[in-house]
Formats: sequence, C-alpha cells, structure tokens
Amino acid sequence: MRHTIVMTGASRGIGRVAAEHILRQSPDVHLLVVARGSSGARLAAELATGGHTVSHLSADLGSLDSVRSAAAEIRDRLQRGDLPPLRGFVGNAGIQYTNALTEGPDGFESTFAINVLANHLFVRLLQDRFTAPARIVITASDTHFGDFKHNMGMVPGPAWKSPDVLARTGAFPKPDTTTGGRTAYSTSKLAAIYLVHEYARRLPAGIDAVAYNPGFVPGTGLARNASPAARFAMRRILPVMTLTPFATSRSTAGRYLADVVLGTTQAPTGAYVDRKRVDRSSEESYDPQREGELWETAERFTAPYPA
Repeated sequence: MRHTIVMTGASRGIGRVAAEHILRQSPDVHLLVVARGSSGARLAAELATGGHTVSHLSADLGSLDSVRSAAAEIRDRLQRGDLPPLRGFVGNAGIQYTNALTEGPDGFESTFAINVLANHLFVRLLQDRFTAPARIVITASDTHFGDFKHNMGMVPGPAWKSPDVLARTGAFPKPDTTTGGRTAYSTSKLAAIYLVHEYARRLPAGIDAVAYNPGFVPGTGLARNASPAARFAMRRILPVMTLTPFATSRSTAGRYLADVVLGTTQAPTGAYVDRKRVDRSSEESYDPQREGELWETAERFTAPYPA
C-alpha cells in the first residue's frame, strides 16, 4: 500500500544513505524530503532516479515559523490527496555549533531549536494526520551517555538544567567555546530521548516513537561549523576508525537507520535502538520528571505556531 514518509536531514551523511535504502527497500514509499533553500529540489531529483517517488519542501529548521509552514503544507497535501497516507516521520537533521551562543530567529539557542523543538513541532502538527501503523524516528546520539566508552572523550556529556534555561544561549560554562557548543549538542540529544519517551506515553496507539543512535560516524556534515582542522580530521583522518568497533561508517549507519524507519529492525514504542538492536540508553535518560517538564516547556515554546 502506498504511503508517505517525511524526512529531514536526507541531504547528506547517514540521512542520504538512509533515504536511498528506504526507496530501494520499499517501492510503495512516497518520500517527502524537507531541506533548506533550493537544495530540496535537487535532492528530490537525485533520489527519484530509477522511478522512485520523491517530493520536497523547503524549510529552515532553525525557524519554528518555517517548520510550521512546512508542516501545514504537508497537512494540506494529505488532505487534498496529493500525498498517500502518512506512515512515517524521520527527524534526522541535527546540528553542532562551536559555541552555545548561536541564537535563531525565535530567540532560542540554535542547537536546542533544531535538534529538539523543530522535531517536536513537526510531530505535534502532523500527529492527527498519521495513519496507523506509523513510526516516528528521531536520531539521537550516544554522546548523551557522557562517558569515555561512548564518545572517547571527544564530546562532553550532557549538563541538564531547566528546559527554559537550555533553550536559551549561554546555558553552559564557557559558552563561547567549542566545549560549550558540544555540551549543548550532547544535552540536546538527551532531550530528544526524553521526548521520545513522552511520545510513547502520549501519542495515540499505532503511532510508535523510537530513538535511533548511529554511533560515532566520522565524515558526516555534523562538523560543518567546526574549525578547518577539525573538519579535515573528520573527513580525512577519523574515518579510519570505522575499521574498529569504535565507529560506524556512513553507509552502515544509514542502512541501520532505514531498517529502523521501515520496521525491519523491530522496536517497541519508546525504544532506543543502538545501531541495529534495541538497547538501554543512559541511566540519566530515564527520568519521568525531566521528561514531563521538557514536554510542557516544548509545548509552551511551540504553541504560538499552530498548523
């Protein structure tokens, strides 16, 4: 049966690989890619090679009004019958800055806006348009563990605070440094897992929500805001680590993501999938009080942007 999957972060890295696998493995999919500016049209044309059905929408995920507009357009297309039933949303887009001071147009710190609030707004605005069985997949990160085993000391662990504080610039010590930016990143990925747990509690039966951890994947666009030396290392040196158990190649991580999206990797709602298997996330990531507080804050911040 033909159905629609909406995907962010399909332009490069594991998202691009996942999109290609989804289309190959599920010919009935209409893949709607959400990308910034004019890149969406080019991406859709490239992915459609071979007869696949791909369309695109332009959105700046750092702007909640832009996300609202994209979600409203998706709702309209579904209502008109221009899109087959909605059965999936993949929130794969993510960003890591070299500081914790970058502010988006809505006044939120940009890491939190893109990695947390944009996904939440998409989920909430599309919630009543899903046709069960449906699956929401949010890309997380094992940086949320905050230990050497999971990040080899490259990224500081999360530093949880009130979501009202986390959503604003300067939430962490030395916010003008790379350490501040990386702390904002790992904390945002912990927040993403918290929201997945809340989706599992609150979304209607038949709409599952799963967090997916690709592991450390060198060579992606995540470091595009880093220094030239760091970008060179990510592109040319660290990919060698994919020959060890400490890192995952883009092709492997993308294939694993596609398997989670399509349900090939079976996972109950609220689950954390570590590459190709369901596993426990960090002990810190199971905290109903924080999860509820984050839900209420995300609802308040996104309330001004109804469909």
